[in-house]
Amino acid sequence: MAQGKGGPKAGRLEDLAWGVDGRLGSGAFLRRNLTKAFPKHWSFLLGEIALYSFIVLVITGVFLTLFFKPSGAEIVYDGSYPQLRGREMSEAYASTLHITFDIRGGLLMRQIHHWAANIFLAAIAIHLMRIFFTGAFRKPREINWLIGVTLFVLALAEGFAGYSLPDDLLSGTGLRIMSGIVQSIPVAGTYLVMFVFGGEFPGTEEFIPRLYMVHILLVPALLLALITAHLMLLWHQTHTQWPGKGRREQKVTGEPTYPVFAAQSGAYFLFTFGLLALISAAFQINPVWLYGPYQPDEISFGSQPDWYVGFLEGSLRIMPPLETTLWGHTVSWNVLVPAVLLPGAFFTLLAMYPFFERWATGDERVHHLLDRPRNAATRTAIGAAVIAWYGNLWAAGGNDVIAWVFHIPLFWTTWFFRIGFLVFPVVAFVVTRRICLSLQRRDLRQRTEGVESGLISLTPGGGFTERHERSTDEHAALLRTRQPRELLAAYPHHILPMPTPGRVRTQARTRANHFYLDYQVLSQGGGQGRADGAPPRRRAEIEGTPPESAGERGNGSRLGRLRALVGKRRGNG
Repeated sequence: MAQGKGGPKAGRLEDLAWGVDGRLGSGAFLRRNLTKAFPKHWSFLLGEIALYSFIVLVITGVFLTLFFKPSGAEIVYDGSYPQLRGREMSEAYASTLHITFDIRGGLLMRQIHHWAANIFLAAIAIHLMRIFFTGAFRKPREINWLIGVTLFVLALAEGFAGYSLPDDLLSGTGLRIMSGIVQSIPVAGTYLVMFVFGGEFPGTEEFIPRLYMVHILLVPALLLALITAHLMLLWHQTHTQWPGKGRREQKVTGEPTYPVFAAQSGAYFLFTFGLLALISAAFQINPVWLYGPYQPDEISFGSQPDWYVGFLEGSLRIMPPLETTLWGHTVSWNVLVPAVLLPGAFFTLLAMYPFFERWATGDERVHHLLDRPRNAATRTAIGAAVIAWYGNLWAAGGNDVIAWVFHIPLFWTTWFFRIGFLVFPVVAFVVTRRICLSLQRRDLRQRTEGVESGLISLTPGGGFTERHERSTDEHAALLRTRQPRELLAAYPHHILPMPTPGRVRTQARTRANHFYLDYQVLSQGGGQGRADGAPPRRRAEIEGTPPESAGERGNGSRLGRLRALVGKRRGNG
């Protein structure tokens, strides 16, 4: 009996596929979702880079788990690295050296794992900035913003835990600082140290196994669950897109999921993995064998943590020494404020920002088109101020290295960063908002007059004027996206003369609304990027026609209006 094209094997696979579809109904789901559109833009790759780095972290982490021994028990090293042979060290540090020097490919796997962790955190941070500056957190994506901020905090904790597991001198110093930070919490600090570290640190063998379980089980499970929820919400709510020709809030324009987006994603993953392997093979990171095992009485000059916790060390270094003794208990404000209260307040405000902006602006609309950062001047200025604030703290974490390299007194560098903590964010805010307003004015000129051509014309009076050209359709559509929102009216003072809670709340919202929306260039004169809002003479220059014909066509000049009036009278006659 003749078989079909694929033979009996193809027939069995087809029967299996139909059987699965009949029980799960997956065929209709796939047909509906494989054609889902994903817009194309380089900035959308940031989230994909974070996802692919996480996959690389899981793969390399499984390999390292097979050989790492999470134990704080002291042993005498007798391995392949001669400089440390005969030294007492923890079993965790000895197993790290064993992976590095005795396991084939172990050093490369450690390098890839560490580089992937850094790129994972960097991609999340830049991805969050992209979402913030473009307004992609607005309705209906507030929940996804909360998930993203939580992912960032968990990634910070996961990175610090993995960085601390080898129990070398550098990571042990970081753990000692963390122990002091936890102890600075009033009342609960000492109990938390006993619960987390299993006793005074250092001096207990229980902490490394606990940290290991957190690093390979608890936090990765939370990360995986939140990443899955993040992608499911993204799929359900559709992807945001940049404004442009043919793009609307109700319609997403892009490539279909299959086969285009799926093929591109596979290629991006392979590229990310290959680039990580290349970087890891060429550039050394975290050479723990040079640091030696952790000893509480030792510290190396110029020791720096990984970049993502540098801001925490910087805040500790520039905080003045402040302490208060209350009822026999000392509160170390110089540790509690910069290392506990400041990061806690920052991440709380970051998570709540979408709700604050919606409350301040009164914007309850659903958004699928992104904002150009220049069109949200205050939001962009706030983001620039936060970046300047973080950069100042991050640089302050190396104030001793800066002082040593540039031969500057450490006292000077410390006070420079203390002053910068207050000054740099304000300067960044003011300058960024002014730049955004200038860009808005340029867009307004392009809407009303067209774009600059680079050609200079000589006027009859002996002067010079620049000729303008029509915008392209894509650029004109981009210019049309900016729609200034109306301000909330101020609360009338005569209605509620007493400072009631309702009045205070309304006044606060009004002030916040004006803070956001008062600083924007209002559209004037219409125009769609094609100079149709320009005066007749300017439009004539753009279109290359004599001013009389332009005025006649638009009835914009005195001669044009006169000819129109004469023609009308002749028609009536």
